Amino acid sequence: MNDVWAVSRNFEPVKFSEEACQRVAKSRDFVETILKENRVIYGITTGVGELVKTLISPKESEILQKNLIRSHAVGVGAPFPEDVVRGMILLRANALAKGYSGVREEIIDFLIELLNRKVFPFVPSQGSVGASGDLAPLSHLALVIMGEGECLKDGKRVPSLKILREKGLKPMKLLAKEGLALINGTQVMASLGCLAATEAELLMKNAQIAGALSLEALKGTARAFDPKIHELRPYRGQIRCAKNMRRLVEGSAIIASHKNCEKVQDAYSLRCIPQVYGSILDTIEYVKSILAIEINSATDNPLIFADEGEVISAGNFHGEPLAFAMDFLGIALSEIGSVSERTVDRLVNPHVSGLPPFLAKKSGLNSGFMIAQYTAASLVSENKVLAFPSSVDSIPTSAGQEDHVSMGTISARHAWKILQNVENVLAIEMICAAQGVDFHHHSPGVGTKAAYHTIRKHIKPVEEDRVLYRDIEKAKELIVSGEIVRNVEEAIGHLE
Repeated sequence: MNDVWAVSRNFEPVKFSEEACQRVAKSRDFVETILKENRVIYGITTGVGELVKTLISPKESEILQKNLIRSHAVGVGAPFPEDVVRGMILLRANALAKGYSGVREEIIDFLIELLNRKVFPFVPSQGSVGASGDLAPLSHLALVIMGEGECLKDGKRVPSLKILREKGLKPMKLLAKEGLALINGTQVMASLGCLAATEAELLMKNAQIAGALSLEALKGTARAFDPKIHELRPYRGQIRCAKNMRRLVEGSAIIASHKNCEKVQDAYSLRCIPQVYGSILDTIEYVKSILAIEINSATDNPLIFADEGEVISAGNFHGEPLAFAMDFLGIALSEIGSVSERTVDRLVNPHVSGLPPFLAKKSGLNSGFMIAQYTAASLVSENKVLAFPSSVDSIPTSAGQEDHVSMGTISARHAWKILQNVENVLAIEMICAAQGVDFHHHSPGVGTKAAYHTIRKHIKPVEEDRVLYRDIEKAKELIVSGEIVRNVEEAIGHLE
């Protein structure tokens, strides 16, 4: 997964190993043998899907592959961003390089060159049911290899042939099996999943930091993070989170100042952070384990076993493992937003916060953060809809031949959107918590102080009402860029 991030986001160069070349060459030689023997093999000498009974002559095999890509490139909607598309290309190349797909080395070389020369294929985000792989979006990628379809340049759609010429690349003719091999796979949902899971790890660190800062703003207690409690329910994530929370608020004069106050216990959104956020940490680890298997698998159909002299049609392209994982990730991430929004509500609610109404210094004349909580509530409500599992749905396709589909790409897209919504909710919590700390006369903990100073470096306290959406945007930027986490970890060490 780190490699996916490095190539997708950081434009790390990609190489095709000699060992992989040998595997791919052996697989391709076997496909050529099949063509010479005129054997009946799905997608090589037959049509696809319900048209499997239609025989295709070896002379027509190239036409079949070209027609396959053209007919399957039916995606709609906004295009995937460049990092997602780069992830798709990398993962498709990696799957083909396993040597079970029957393509030529040149096909994989071309995919690698798309990455290294920074070609950005136009791939619409909607149209995959996640069963025979991500057929529609991967077909848009395959069009570019043929010199057809479009690429994106400076935000505009440009004919692929023009872009390829600018980058010094010549379109390729797809030979037998190659078109099918390019589009049978789960690389769209896997790319989304890898990027989302990686971002989710950073998001979780920010969530714990925001929770710790809110705890101080609300004069909560750190007693709920005592290791003795969590050793009695030893979920790994829960123990990790409790330890992080202790370290974040260590040395807090705010918490020490009300150690013997009349409050018995904090609300669940504060007291149960290790139990809730810890469960999310465990969920992310599970999702990563699924992705690690998926992105290193051969997922097209049929699969070529050159050493055994076999071609086997099966269903490794089915996205069910990722569909479940992405649904699970979306559900887990939505819970971050749910907890965060409840914390924001407590921060702005004078009946429970012990702070000025809506964190405004002159409330009434000023509304403070009243409507910021509305925005958080709106995003959390949207997430509840997005978190409904897409994998529980299935609509048969290809005249019933493909009678159960995963909808895994929809699961991944929803998880991605939920993550973005939660980033905004946490941004609101960060600025509300910092505003709450402003009303105290004691110092935060070592970790929370680093977070507070990072926020205040970029976002001034709200003395009187001002336009807040820019503050929310800036806080989100601090979350997504990792600046808050970096400064906190410089102060207290790596968060687990």
